[in-house]
Amino acid sequence: MASFDVIILGAGPGGYVCAIRCAQLGLKTAVVEGRETLGGTCLNVGCIPSKALLNATHHLHEVHENFEKMGLMGGAPTVDWAKMQDYKQDVVNGNTKGIEFLFKKNKITWLKGYGSIPAAGQVRVGDELHEAKSIVIATGSEPASLPGVTVDEKTVVTSTGALTLGSIPKSVVVIGAGVIGLEMGSVYKRLGAEVTVVEFLDAITPGMDGEVAKSFQKILTKQGFKFILGAAVQGTELTKTGARVTYKLRKDDSEASLEADVVLVATGRKPYTAGLGLEALGVEMLPRGQVKTDSHFATSVPGVYAIGDAIVGPMLAHKAEDEGMALAEILAGKAGHVNYDVIPGVVYTTPEVASVGKTEEQLKEAGRAYKVGKFPFMGNARAKAVFQAEGFVKLLADKETDRILGCHIIGPGAGDLIHEVCVAMEFGASAQDLALTCHAHPTYSEAVREAALACGDGAIHV
Repeated sequence: MASFDVIILGAGPGGYVCAIRCAQLGLKTAVVEGRETLGGTCLNVGCIPSKALLNATHHLHEVHENFEKMGLMGGAPTVDWAKMQDYKQDVVNGNTKGIEFLFKKNKITWLKGYGSIPAAGQVRVGDELHEAKSIVIATGSEPASLPGVTVDEKTVVTSTGALTLGSIPKSVVVIGAGVIGLEMGSVYKRLGAEVTVVEFLDAITPGMDGEVAKSFQKILTKQGFKFILGAAVQGTELTKTGARVTYKLRKDDSEASLEADVVLVATGRKPYTAGLGLEALGVEMLPRGQVKTDSHFATSVPGVYAIGDAIVGPMLAHKAEDEGMALAEILAGKAGHVNYDVIPGVVYTTPEVASVGKTEEQLKEAGRAYKVGKFPFMGNARAKAVFQAEGFVKLLADKETDRILGCHIIGPGAGDLIHEVCVAMEFGASAQDLALTCHAHPTYSEAVREAALACGDGAIHV
């Protein structure tokens, strides 16, 4: 029986980052992972492969839409789907092998297989029992199911199947207008598919700032997306050519159906804790399937902790990473902390959409006095030069103190631009602090400064 200071169940972003930090802090660490490769859903069948396909198809879109405008003449390339899949897999392999190298570098033991927790301080992997002072549940999440919808990962697929379709479909129905559905919808739209998104709510991207969500929907519609909002999906059935989706409009209960080559079920994710033996162990769970933890990630069973998608909070890789690092610090006797008010979210479409902090709707609901500074990318020289002048930066600041409360960006490089606001918020900066900071010209980041200026005496270039 091997003994460790820490055994972590799951090698996704939360688990592997927690493991590396634990090892750096001198703790003897092991990670249980049943996949053939490390990195969890994110690196293997999530964030990373989807970004590779988004990158490839973005370049294809640029060739078709913008190359001729720049004097780049010649025929547009044809798509070799098998080769694009190989490129995607090469990106995945490079990242997963990188994690394996980091495990060896930090002397982390990889316990290959699926684990369970038969008792506090014990982890079983296959026939072997291991001991640990601390056990961390970092098992992530899985796609949420929908009544009446049977997934076969060939015709009716989750995000996992959508990454490895045998051929490029001519038509796709996406169930759910969240991040995953819109990103994968963008991939297949650029590849020539007709994409229709069916959403239960009356707006896309639930939880996003309302003004940004409306602008986002308009831009995607202009790109060729079709949206059916306020529609409750009743079920799917396979046809000779693909699948049929039946839905009911919430406003009048009228039923209708759509047919497509492929149906992507993108209705969110749920914690994955099956097979761990948590119920028998006495770990307290929450009604929606998450593991209940305190402010230090401790469960109801002493010595057992949980992080990432398995607990409450946004299901984001970087949120899990932050929790993994904070918990490692705590297990090493230090002060670990996560600032949940400053966790950015990004949609990697074109344009990108990014946000941090409060939305305008949340501030109104809280009765908070605030001011809005906005700047359109149409006034940004760099954005215009690369045909990405749609969208805007929206900065929200306290009306009295000028402290930044939130920021919402739709436009080029939004996923990177949001981080200067994250740093500003972490340090309690005001909009004026941002406005007084020199930004290089010409860069997209000038739009953030201009939005900060708009919180004061006014932006310059609009």
